[in-house]
Amino acid sequence: MCPQEQEIIKNIFLPYGCCKAPKAYQRNDDVFKHGCAKLDVFDWLKDFPGQQLVPGFEPVEVRFKNSRKEFFLSPTEIKVTAGDIVAVEASPGHDIGIISLTGPLVYMQMKNRRVDPRRFEFKKVYRKARSSDLEKWISATEQEEITKFKTRKIAARLRLDMKLNDVEYQGDRTKATFYYTADTRIDFRELIRAIAETFSIRVEMKQIGVRQEAARLGGLGPCGRELCCTTWLTSFRSVSTNHARGQQLSLNPQKLAGQCGKLKCCLQYEYDCYVDAQKDFPDTNIHLHFARGEAVHVKTDVHKRLMWYGYADGKGGIVPVSVDDVKKIIAMNRNRQTPQGLDEFEAKIPDKPQYDTPAQTDPYQNFV
Repeated sequence: MCPQEQEIIKNIFLPYGCCKAPKAYQRNDDVFKHGCAKLDVFDWLKDFPGQQLVPGFEPVEVRFKNSRKEFFLSPTEIKVTAGDIVAVEASPGHDIGIISLTGPLVYMQMKNRRVDPRRFEFKKVYRKARSSDLEKWISATEQEEITKFKTRKIAARLRLDMKLNDVEYQGDRTKATFYYTADTRIDFRELIRAIAETFSIRVEMKQIGVRQEAARLGGLGPCGRELCCTTWLTSFRSVSTNHARGQQLSLNPQKLAGQCGKLKCCLQYEYDCYVDAQKDFPDTNIHLHFARGEAVHVKTDVHKRLMWYGYADGKGGIVPVSVDDVKKIIAMNRNRQTPQGLDEFEAKIPDKPQYDTPAQTDPYQNFV
């Protein structure tokens, strides 16, 4: 694969979930591969027969650019499988997409997205994409970046307080959807008129949130890796400060916020693990009573099951105590028993293992 084709895949077809650029006059069986993009879905019910809501049709899930997926009805005489490039009904004209799911798993996806299959107005799959369809689709996708930069210049000339993030052409190249973010209400009448005259297309403006903007633009997170929403995360779950509080993290907005300015999505990855680990932890608001004085909670190491306590008068420093010993002390206090001090229950913290790193070893030790 030449470097130019690799660049085309990276900038144009990877957002569609394609591992390689589709060819207009060749079979495209290897365009779609599992694990090549974040739109990939593993069909664990592919060997089970599907259910027909409408006689002669079966529902399928079709994916488009970035994380956009929609449900369509496919005629049973058209045998489609995951990875097939198809022409589907659009308003107006037709669009080009890639089959992502077929069979009974489509109904589970509908249930997950709260789509009632008996009331939902399905559009239809027209056919498998022909060479002429692929030619138009490829030419349309190649124009998306050019259209985006030209539209940004037009918006700047009209002094519109908005940020254009992405452009998605319809497969027949008659319509384009412009995704933008803005803090205030924008009057698009002049902008739409200028875009329609410049590119001779129908225009649809769609506002997205800052998280969707970060997913489309991409970037590096504070961890040094590419953003999760760009690489594999396809849906956004609500994240609150409770996720940080449950993991004993500092409630510093600058450290908890991601590139989009919202709370990091990764705060929810290990949250359930911390919740399960703290089920038997005592309440941190309970003070421990000793003959030496009253001790208050300072911090907790959840996975080591250690809780640090210090005297209320600030003398003596903080002492690590195991969770079991904290429960024991609380039970003793309830029975009106007061231990002598925290030192009796101090837990031993295991030493950190030492690893030999290149900085710690002598680079000339193997030479005579």
